[in-house]
Amino acid sequence: MSPRLTLEEHRDLGLSLAYVRDELQKRTIQLANAYPQPGPEAVPEELLKEALRTLESVRYELDQIMCHEYPDNGTPEVYYPEGGQRATWRPLRQR
Repeated sequence: MSPRLTLEEHRDLGLSLAYVRDELQKRTIQLANAYPQPGPEAVPEELLKEALRTLESVRYELDQIMCHEYPDNGTPEVYYPEGGQRATWRPLRQR
């Protein structure tokens, strides 16, 4: 059997993914406000929206896996943290 994530690893991953989601959403809004017209300039915003949809699918699937593996301890807050709980993440290069 292949190794599984521990519940603590699920919690850490959930916080990180929630932060990434928040950052992608913020940047999507930023691009939508900067380039509101359809056309080539709107492509980056559309790609970020697609990335957000993919990320939400990943979070959903991981939540399902975690709840299956830890039926007594897994809670929705692991992958959908409330109250602003997020991991701290910074890009390697600042602009």
